[in-house]
This record gives sequence, structure tokens and C-alpha cells, in this order.
Amino acid sequence: MKRFHILNTLFNLTVPSLAEAHLYACLVDFFTNCSRYVNCDTGYKHGNLFMSFRSMFQDVREAMDSVHLSGCLKEKTLENLEKYVVKDPRVPLLLSRMKEVGKVFLATNSDYNYTDAIMSYLFDFSDGDKQAETPQRPWRSYFDLIVVDTRKPLFFAEGTVLRQVNTDTGKLRIGTYTGPLQHCAVYSGGSSDVVCDLLGVKGKDILYMGDHIFGDILKSKKRQGWRTFLVVPELARELQVWTEKSELFEELRSLDLFLAELYQHLDSGSSERPDISSIKRRIQKVTHEMDMCYGKMGSLFRCGSRQTLFANQLMRYADLYAASFINFLYYPFSYLFRAPPVLMAHESTVEHGRLDVGEAGTALAPWLAQHGHPGQQVGGRGLRSRRAEESQHQQPDAGGVLCPLSPPPPFQVAGVRRDSSGEEEDDGEA
Repeated sequence: MKRFHILNTLFNLTVPSLAEAHLYACLVDFFTNCSRYVNCDTGYKHGNLFMSFRSMFQDVREAMDSVHLSGCLKEKTLENLEKYVVKDPRVPLLLSRMKEVGKVFLATNSDYNYTDAIMSYLFDFSDGDKQAETPQRPWRSYFDLIVVDTRKPLFFAEGTVLRQVNTDTGKLRIGTYTGPLQHCAVYSGGSSDVVCDLLGVKGKDILYMGDHIFGDILKSKKRQGWRTFLVVPELARELQVWTEKSELFEELRSLDLFLAELYQHLDSGSSERPDISSIKRRIQKVTHEMDMCYGKMGSLFRCGSRQTLFANQLMRYADLYAASFINFLYYPFSYLFRAPPVLMAHESTVEHGRLDVGEAGTALAPWLAQHGHPGQQVGGRGLRSRRAEESQHQQPDAGGVLCPLSPPPPFQVAGVRRDSSGEEEDDGEA
């Protein structure tokens, strides 16, 4: 595994000319096509100078770390927020609704000054944006707890010293903060245990949203048992290809079935060996064609019939995932998200008869008689959230369907791992 490096975040894959994968590919391409350098199995040679692929990658990694640590990348971002930061008027609306029914906290690795600049921009609709549905107010008022400089994933282990931030200067106050939670205060460092103590909640009381499969989702799930929501922006493109190129997926499925039929009447006593070379070539061709539909990097979730490591980790550690957390705006907060049943290999070999709608209604009749139908009127009002009715005319972001078993229309199912209890066994490190 020393020859492989797992790319966990968008910093690894995008931002042209700066990201690790892109920059490393450019270096390999340059030295491969440069006549002054001799191509070797493990690198490039020029006179007495030798550059291995490993050392080149280490240089790229250190350069990327230097860019982040120096703060120059953040400075360039702040100089042109409209170019780099997407503003959505629904964010204040969703957070205000969340705070009405629960506690909301923000935990970020960024320092306070950068966080304040980004959040102030995201919550500033003083330019008269008619889409903004909430009155203008300071961004800190949307959160019960704000923690910067968290140093995730260390935040989910022993953490660091918890200090209070002077919001006027951005500097840290001396000493460890040991007092109670203060309204609109900002803290630096700390740990996930401190967050639970300050908010007065336990692990499974928290739904933690993040976009880093390792630093956010895996660590918060394994170390603290938090319920997890993974933001996957690429999901919109994945669903688009899945829909538009459905014939490729169906062809691959047909090839798998045809391959199985060739061996259907053979057993351990058969001397016949079917020629499957043409089928294997066709499977490889269709798989490659599918991958190219997603771009040069292929799909984030699958390669042909196989799931990627990212997809496996997502299914294992994320309770919910979607293209944007904004999709919560279209679900009542009392909604019970349940995972669709997934058959194991031995279960998929047995075909069960499916109930039609009429039979299903008959089977559920005793339960419905006792508990009532979900859509029945109580006190002249259906058992639907008022907010769901208000948002009925709006559509969720592309690919942003959360993943319940039976979501309210017009949403499609996109992905959830387990039921809302969040139960799981203690797994080893991924």
C-alpha cells in the first residue's frame, strides 16, 4: 500500500493548478516528455540527479501544506469571495428553523478571522436579495456554539486546549475556558467531548454534517458515535450520468446475467470450459465507457459493478448523504430516515414473492386500524409539517435527496446507511 495515497477531499482533486492530483500529474507529464531527463521505473534521472515518484509526491504534499499554513490561499479567497464562495439565501432560513427545534453548533478548522469573513458574506443579504426569507441579523446568532481552530480529526480524540476568542480582535484569551456556554461566544480548540458537555448532549443526540469522509464522518462516528451526514457535491453529476446513461448500466447487468447463464448447467464434474473471453472484453469496454461519462477521473462511487473505497466508507460510516445540507429544508424535522433493505449475497439467491398494493394494504390493515393512517386528519389538520407545506413549491438541489425509505413526494431516494438509531459495531480503522 506504500504506492498508494488516498485522496479524501476536494482539495486533493480540484482547484486547477493548485490541487495535489492535478499538480502531481502535471509534473509527471513534464518530466516524461522532457528530453533532458531519462525515464526510469521509479522516477527520472538527469546526470547525477535522480527524482523518484515518491519524492516528487512528497514535494507536492509539502507545497500544498505550505500554501495552507501560510494563509496565502485564504487571502486570495477573501479577495474575491463572489468567485469562490456560493451564497444561498436558504441557508439562514434552514438554520433558523433548526435552532427553533434544537441546538446548532459550528466546528471548523479555520481561524476566527477567516471564519468571520466567510460567514458574514454568506449571511449578508443587505443588497436587497428578494429570495432571502429571514430578517438580516449577525451570523453568530444562528448558532448555539461556535468553535474554531478545531484541528480535526484531533478534535474527535484528545483535542486541544479550549480558549475563548476575542471577537473584536480575533485573538485568543489566556488560559483554558472552564465556564458555562455563553450566548454568541466563540471558542478555539477544544474537543468533541467538550462540545457535548457545553451543549448538554450525548453522542447519539448529535447529527454532525461534514464534507470530509475521514476527518469529519469516520472519526466522529467511530470515536464519538455521532450520527453523521456527508455532503457530497459530486452527487448531482453522479445522478445525472446514472439517469442519462442508464442503457450502459443495463448492458453491464445483462452481461453479468449472460455470464451466469453460461455456467448454469455445469458443476464440479463438468469438463466443459465456456469461452468467456469476448464477454470479459465487452464488460471491460462498457465499464470504461461508463467511467468516461463521469470525466477523466471516473465515478466517485463505482467502477462498473464495483463500488469505490469512497463509496464503501460512505455506506459504512455516513448515516445520511446528499449533495447539500440545504435538502433538509424539504423534510419535517420529525422525519424518520430509514435505510432501504439491502440483500446479502446468500439472500439474493432466493426470490421472494412481492406483495402488490392491495395485498400490502391488507397486511397493514390491523396496524393502520390501531395507529391510524399517516395522512389522516387530526383536529382538522393532516399529520404533515407546516414547514413541509410551505416549501412544497420549491425543489431540492440536484442530487440532493436525502435517503429515506419512503420520502415525501416529489423527492427521489439517494442514500442512507442505516436507520435513525445509528447503531453499528466497533469497526477497525479504514
